[in-house]
Amino acid sequence: MSQSSQPRPRLDVRGAVDLSSLGRPSTPPPGSPGGLPAPGAYVVDVDEASFADVVRRSSEHPVVVVLWASWSEVSATVAGQLAAMAQDDGGTWLLARVDAEANPQIAQAFGAQSVPTTVAVLGGQPVPLFQGAPAPDQIRGVLDQVLAAAQANGITGRVTAAQQPEAPAEPEEPPLPPLHQAAYDALERDDLPGARTAYEQALRENPRDAMARAGLAQVGLLERTAPLDARKAREAAAADPHDVDAALAVADLDVMGGAVQDAFDRLVDVVRRTSGADRDRVRERLVDLFEVVGTDDPRVVAARRALASALY
Repeated sequence: MSQSSQPRPRLDVRGAVDLSSLGRPSTPPPGSPGGLPAPGAYVVDVDEASFADVVRRSSEHPVVVVLWASWSEVSATVAGQLAAMAQDDGGTWLLARVDAEANPQIAQAFGAQSVPTTVAVLGGQPVPLFQGAPAPDQIRGVLDQVLAAAQANGITGRVTAAQQPEAPAEPEEPPLPPLHQAAYDALERDDLPGARTAYEQALRENPRDAMARAGLAQVGLLERTAPLDARKAREAAAADPHDVDAALAVADLDVMGGAVQDAFDRLVDVVRRTSGADRDRVRERLVDLFEVVGTDDPRVVAARRALASALY
């Protein structure tokens, strides 16, 4: 095997490599292949902007809220089961799906400590139902109790398609500067030299272009890891802790794989144990990886302090 087994990270709309999702499996967005079913007549995806309207409608018909997260397969399973039951019940209640990570204020309002958490809302009042993933027949029994409670309180309306909240329009991204667009297009077609050329030209024209600097660092990471054999690199680093080249290679692989903290810890430790040209090489690689991860990332902030301590 001549190339790294690490997957090529996806690109964000700003033309840089998006490493934010690496190292943590996630469920595709609702309606995408492998993701939750698309919203329907009796299933809506709710955010903080539309949540108040859903709570208001709980005076007309029962609302069941499931708090889920894209990284939690269990929560996606529960959300899918509830969606199927909502469709089967034909509008006697509405399922509101809430991405807890994207909408932390809703999760906090319900006191959710984990996902999945499922809560009913009747007449504007939350009614905790269950956490975790009960068996489907247990979920069915809980829903029957919710419907009975709603009936007892005169909440007997039905959900109609006309009641679906309108999703807010996605804000349009401003167009990329021409050289950034050229770099993005090059990355899309796996043309790393072309992306490097575009970012370098952008920096020549504006040395303060932080986005170009970050993009160039990310291209460098892709260039370094493309020819690596990940297994051999890790074996070399394990066999000789003083092998600086192996340490640098494994740190690159770790960042590509989402193990950012492991990469930073490894290289800071190498800085402590080296001097002269080797120390300078490792320090420069760390600074380069700081650009890749993002200079505002808390892990970068902490690693900068650790690097300063190791150097001085």
